[in-house]
Amino acid sequence: MPEKSYPMTAEGKEKLQAELKNLKLVKRPEVIQRIKVARSFGDLSENSEYDAAKDEQSHVEDRIAQVEDMLKYAQVVDADSVDPNEVSVGKTVTYTEVGTDDPETYTIVGSDESDPLNGKISNDSPIAQALLGKKKGETVSITTPGGQFDVVINKVEA
Repeated sequence: MPEKSYPMTAEGKEKLQAELKNLKLVKRPEVIQRIKVARSFGDLSENSEYDAAKDEQSHVEDRIAQVEDMLKYAQVVDADSVDPNEVSVGKTVTYTEVGTDDPETYTIVGSDESDPLNGKISNDSPIAQALLGKKKGETVSITTPGGQFDVVINKVEA
């Protein structure tokens, strides 16, 4: 079985490291304190504060494990080491759908960094999957749940 990897930008890795530090040094102790306080209320079988704190503890611990796993198998992509005209993780690509004049611009990032409303799409998204490895000037067919369309890559920037 191949080793799993999480492609990400250097910025994305830094954000994950900061999140992990916050989870371990701030969130975890806060939740532990909430559990201690809730325990002091007595009967745990009908203690909603205790149940809520235990649920939150579970979520925090799950996220810590997930972030540690992602950092362990992080594959930081150096966009500068790829051909300047080739689409890759960490690069910003501008394309125009064939038949329109409205260009769209996205930065392709690792899945945990994705923020489509701010122009950052996951490398696992159908659009990124179609564009990865393609070069400026190429026409690319993209298939999404909403249908298929063709785009022309206008610009690729690191």
